[in-house]
Amino acid sequence: MKANLGYLERNKNECMFEVENETVTRVIVVGETRHLVRLNVNEQNQMFVRFVNGFKTSKLDGAKVTAYIREWFDLNRDLTPFYEMANTDPLLKGPVQNFYGLRVIGVPDLFEALCWGILGQQINLAFAYTLKKQFVEKYGDSIEWSGRKYWIFPSYEQIAQLTPDDLAEIKMTRRKSEFIIGIAQLMASGELSKEKLLGLGSLKEAEKSLIKIRGIGPWTANYVLMRCLRFTSAFPIDDVGLHNSIKQVTAAERKPSKEELMAFSGKWDPWQAYATFYLWRVNY
Repeated sequence: MKANLGYLERNKNECMFEVENETVTRVIVVGETRHLVRLNVNEQNQMFVRFVNGFKTSKLDGAKVTAYIREWFDLNRDLTPFYEMANTDPLLKGPVQNFYGLRVIGVPDLFEALCWGILGQQINLAFAYTLKKQFVEKYGDSIEWSGRKYWIFPSYEQIAQLTPDDLAEIKMTRRKSEFIIGIAQLMASGELSKEKLLGLGSLKEAEKSLIKIRGIGPWTANYVLMRCLRFTSAFPIDDVGLHNSIKQVTAAERKPSKEELMAFSGKWDPWQAYATFYLWRVNY
């Protein structure tokens, strides 16, 4: 769990959860009910979930919160084949030893994943976190507990009602505002959903469907495919952070070419998403 906590703590502007004393606190929404939960792991690597905001939790809600957490940390996946491959790969051997136990931390909500992907386009990670914080605190809701606010990501229903002028206070480009509102409207109309994308049955079909949407290119599509739709072979080949990490691991004087990236990723199949996530941790 320590490798995952290290990832979760990587930026002080993260607003969707809090990490303190190796305990993660966040709101998980089930239907109309907002559950404030705390997660920690004991020395036997067992995860404990505690509901802390006083609501009586039904067995069904408890099961749904548990399912959300398992998806968030990708706990249902056996990583043995990935580690067997990675330990023989020159690029991955060091990262998997340094960050052993790290899982692809997910963004289970499709609208949140798409917004995060669009916010992160063509800017550095620190500024992307700043934009997300501004967006969430402007349009999201929150639970107050023990003098602190715990935020809930804005709903697509709410954002679908806005115009780009409404988002002008947030320091994103007008085009990004248009993209996010357009996606919210597609989801509000039912044209776009996580269930529909998963129902397409393959990474390639889901990628094609995403790329047809204004504002979503191959990088954003593969980001969502790996972190929300959970395709382990998703590969954001144009990711600058990935290029920088490979350059550092190989001690090269230049970033890898597209042909080199394709050759690397072919050896990682079908674990390109995990390979990318571990390489990201080299620099982030």
